[in-house]
Formats: sequence, structure tokens, C-alpha cells
Amino acid sequence: MKITVKHILVLLGVCAMLPICEAQNTVVRRSSTATNRTDKNGLTVRAKTLYETGEPSEADIPWTRGIYRQIDLTQEKNMPLYYPEEIIDGQENLFRVLLGLVASNKIKVYEYLDGREIFTEEYEVKVEDMLERFHILYEVKAGRTAKRNTYIIEESDVPCNEVLSYYVKEKWIFDQRSSTCYPVIEAICPVLHRVGDFGGEAVRYPMFWARYDDIRPYLAQHYIITDNMNNVRNYTYDDFFKLRMFTGEIYKTQNLRNMSLVQLYPTPEAQDSARKVIEGQLQQFDRSLWVAGESETATVQAPKSKTEENKSHTESVDNKAEEPTQVKSTRSSRGSTQSTVSKTKSKSPKKSVKQRSSRSSAPTYSVRRTR
Repeated sequence: MKITVKHILVLLGVCAMLPICEAQNTVVRRSSTATNRTDKNGLTVRAKTLYETGEPSEADIPWTRGIYRQIDLTQEKNMPLYYPEEIIDGQENLFRVLLGLVASNKIKVYEYLDGREIFTEEYEVKVEDMLERFHILYEVKAGRTAKRNTYIIEESDVPCNEVLSYYVKEKWIFDQRSSTCYPVIEAICPVLHRVGDFGGEAVRYPMFWARYDDIRPYLAQHYIITDNMNNVRNYTYDDFFKLRMFTGEIYKTQNLRNMSLVQLYPTPEAQDSARKVIEGQLQQFDRSLWVAGESETATVQAPKSKTEENKSHTESVDNKAEEPTQVKSTRSSRGSTQSTVSKTKSKSPKKSVKQRSSRSSAPTYSVRRTR
């Protein structure tokens, strides 16, 4: 009877452990599928988390300033964003990447409003209306709903040669957690430069605003050539913006009147001077965060002490140069005195001899004691 009871207890224990093992297996399977699951935009959860950064809260940002820049693609430093015009070995320029993301409904873009940027659903751009407005040929690929429609654009119909500049909205932030001041790119806007039917200067047409946080995971997957001397694709589009490898002049700052530099300063000379002042203010604010330490002040004062030492050294050398002349003079004077003394000493014995000789020739008298 004891053996049968033991067997029964063992069987009951095994039966009790089976549901726990099955639950553990199901949990592992769900976690493995969750990491590999892709969203509607073709990005995995892991790929998204790689580019999600913890933004500082409003309490950690006591100072911020909005800056608007214009990136001219005709400048040599900005050419990696323009070339290649055609797709070569799978490499696409920035506008082809952005337009492809918009046409496939992978990102949302927003209207370009003169003087303000509102990234809400109310101002979201309808892709079909945007393509019609800028005369870009396309084909509609129907989806489950009208919002899920995708658009096919031929490579020859993409107006890459007309997108000659970009507007960049950035925000300079002072993060008191790390006591650092740095810029953060918020949005990018491609600008078309089109000439009318009768020629003349090209007219600029801003197309749409794309939030940088939305396009950053896709930009990080495209490697580009950034140097004519080195044709290795070492950097991505995300690196190009994050490392500030581009150059762009300021055309507006966030202000109370919401006016650009052209509206505030009518002449080009005044606009250039205003840009220099703004750049200097940004750099000066970063420098004013730190106080010079003892080592820095010592390095600043070091040249003065060296000059003083050089002056004292030259004065001591001059004094030493004067001392030998005095010594010589004194020595010469001492030599003369010594010579005179020696002469007097040598002459004095002769005089004594002469006196003795004169005395010897004269008669001498002896004095005797007389009684």
C-alpha cells in the first residue's frame, strides 16, 4: 500500500507541473514574436526603439530658442543631399527617399503655413492633393480604405532636379540635467525651384513639413558618400544632420511678431549682419554657462609672467655687464695705488741711507759725564 500511495503522489505532482510549463512556453513564444513583429510602415519594434530617445521634460529646459535655416544644395558642403539625381546602385538622394515614404503612406506630412508650423491631424497633407498641386504624375494603388491608398511614381517623374533647397526648423535647448546647450532638428521641408513659362528667376514652392522624428529611422538606413576624396559610404542621412555636416544660413528666428529677417531688415547687408549677431548669441550663450577655472586663468596669465621674467633677466644681464667695467676701473685704480705705494716704499730706504751718509761725514761730539 505504501508504494501505491507514493506513485499516486508523484503522478499528482507531475500533473500539477504541466500547466506551469505550458504557460512558460507560451510566454516565450509571445515575446519572441513581439520583437519581430513589424508595423504598417515596415519597421520592427526593435528598429523603432533604437532611435527613440528620452526627451527632457519642460522642467529640465529653462531656455530654448527656435531657429529656421535654409540649406542650399548648390553649395559643395550640401551636395550629398542632392546627388545622385538618378538611382545608382540602390542609392537615392534625400528627396526621393522622402517622396517615396509619403507615396507609400509610411509617414505623415503637414501643410507649410507661412509663419507657423502646426503638426496636427487638422493640417495633415493629403498625398493626392499635394501631387496634383505640384504636377507630379502618379498611379493609385487601392488599399482597404481611402487613407490606405498608396501611390506609384515613376523614377523619371520625380522632380529631383527642381528641389534645390530645404528648410530646416531646429530648436536650441539648454538641458540643465547635463548643463549642455545643443540644437535639435524638428522638421524638414523640401523646396521646389521652378521657372515660369516665360523664363525669369525661379520661384520657390515649399512642399510640406516632415517631422524629423518620423523620418529618422528610415534616414538611418541610407548610407551616402560625403567626400569627393573618399568614396566609401561611411555616414547615413541621419548622421549627416546629427553631426551638423551641412551648412545653412538663418532666414528666421522665432519671435513675438513672427517675422522673418527679410521683413525685419530690408537690405541684404543688414540681414547678413543680423545673421552674424544671432550666431554669436548662440555661441556666447554656450560659453557663458562655464566659469574659467584656476588652470585656465593661469594659462591666460602665464604670458605676462614670462614677459616680466624676461625683463628682469635682461636687467640683471645689463647690471652684470656694467659690473666688470667698474671692477676694472677699481682694479686699475687699486693697481695705481699699489704701484705708488710700492714706489714710495722703494724710495724711502734710499732717503734713509742718504741721511746716514750725511751724518757720518759731519763731526760727532761725545758727551761725557764730568765731575
